[in-house]
Amino acid sequence: MKVQVFVGTQKGAFIYSSNAGRTKWTVEGPLFPGWKVTAAGHDGAGGFLAATSSDIYGPSVHRSSDLREWTVADKSPTYAKKSGFKLNQVWTFESVGERVFLGVDQAGLFASSDHGATWKQVRGLTNHESRPAWMPGFGGLCAHHITSDGDQRIWCGISSVGVFGTEDGGKSWTGLNRGVRPMLADKKFKEIGTCVHAIKRHPDNPDRIWRQDHAGMFRTDDGGKTWDEIQNGLPSTFGFPLVLDESTKTLFCCPLASDEARYPPGGKLRVYRSQDEGDSWQECGKGLPDINYHSVLRQAMAVDN
Repeated sequence: MKVQVFVGTQKGAFIYSSNAGRTKWTVEGPLFPGWKVTAAGHDGAGGFLAATSSDIYGPSVHRSSDLREWTVADKSPTYAKKSGFKLNQVWTFESVGERVFLGVDQAGLFASSDHGATWKQVRGLTNHESRPAWMPGFGGLCAHHITSDGDQRIWCGISSVGVFGTEDGGKSWTGLNRGVRPMLADKKFKEIGTCVHAIKRHPDNPDRIWRQDHAGMFRTDDGGKTWDEIQNGLPSTFGFPLVLDESTKTLFCCPLASDEARYPPGGKLRVYRSQDEGDSWQECGKGLPDINYHSVLRQAMAVDN
């Protein structure tokens, strides 16, 4: 079995390849040399999508059948000038039924019904009544995570606004943040102001969703209407990535010391694992450095299921 890892960086993309043993790896690249590669995903038809960004030329979406030869989409996502929004970069892709969604900065969603060839804005979220009160986080005003039950219910995480959900395929959206401490509370729109960093949904129970937030780790069992904190065993409430092995339902995260000290607690890089769906967490450190002051950010952690 061939294993491939597609890695986007600020200077292009690289492909790491190995066999099932994963003891030796080869590297190819850079693809898109000199361009930021900000996201990658599936097109819903067996192909792949990648997003690039340039400080001069802006963002683009590219399509491939083999990860190596790429063509630019017929129509990459863009905001109309009259909207007043600027599309700085693509953060994520997610296939939902017959459509593919992508999340962007400045925060919004776009959808494609032709496997990434053309894209249309999901105006129900972009034009949400609370939009004037949305505030960016440290990484910008970004829609960075999308998950769904494969049909009409979709959840989107936006920094530093919170989680929004739709039950009609994207026509209307509701803030879903009750139980999570807000970081930038708004007097008028009580449902926003939380700074979600990552969301993951249970593959068999669409009402169970986990979120790594600025204020801690949380879980919902009612589709996001209410959230409960699940910190048992974690060394801090702050961190960015959260991933789920769908075959075993094992969760993994990588905590940081605090929002001020954005490095691993005690300077020791550790992954934390939950094998009971968030009830408890255990430290995993074998092979990881005891002296490390790097941050592991939202999209920098993955599992292959």
